[in-house]
Amino acid sequence: MVTDGTKLAAVGRRRGWRLWLGLVFVPVALAILLTLGTWQVNRLYWKETLLAQIEARRNAPPADIAAIEAAVSAGDDIDYRHAQVSGTFLHDKERHFLATFEGQSGFYVYTPLQLTDGRFLFVNRGFVPYDRKLPESRPESQPPGDQTITGLARARLAAKPSSLVPDNDEVANIFYWKDLDRMTASAGLEGGEVLPFFLDADATPNAGGLPKGGVTQIDLPNNHLQYAITWYGLAFALVAVTIAGLLRRRSDA
Repeated sequence: MVTDGTKLAAVGRRRGWRLWLGLVFVPVALAILLTLGTWQVNRLYWKETLLAQIEARRNAPPADIAAIEAAVSAGDDIDYRHAQVSGTFLHDKERHFLATFEGQSGFYVYTPLQLTDGRFLFVNRGFVPYDRKLPESRPESQPPGDQTITGLARARLAAKPSSLVPDNDEVANIFYWKDLDRMTASAGLEGGEVLPFFLDADATPNAGGLPKGGVTQIDLPNNHLQYAITWYGLAFALVAVTIAGLLRRRSDA
């Protein structure tokens, strides 16, 4: 026969186990939540610094290509550095990168620019609609002779950004990712020296309005503050619930 004393003893043991579990679980969970919140705060500072650096690079006076080359050789980050270069476009060697710009599907036109020293630099001249892909559909967009281009330097990609990205269709001259080596080979420039980065032309209007420059997208979401608030908020809630539980246990004792 189970007596009231036996029942009370069982209840006491269960409460004791819950207490010990709480003493183990709560500090561990609290440490994890605080660590995650602090990590997000550190990420916030890092992202704000990065965004400030990008803004400073974009607004700095344009550097010449030699300065960008030196930065690449030194292993420095060249993305979004303001730069200027002069040379002659090889319009018959355009490469076309599938893109969407301002809600319209089409292509970014990557054209080799031959520098005065004979080397080449692929310039993203900007966007053309899907039905204006072929150069003959926009002859006014292909200026002859020496040109000076100002824009933002962009680092080359070391590999396809994702397995979900299709392979480039070099036969149709449609690129789904910026493979500089294959752009070079498909344009027949293997024998020349191609600079190991790109230049995105600014929004200076081209003849006939195409390609439309200034297409560089800087999409660096900065949600770290709200993530930090979430983790710290959960930590606060855990502490509040734990204190409430201890106070109730004390009042029941």
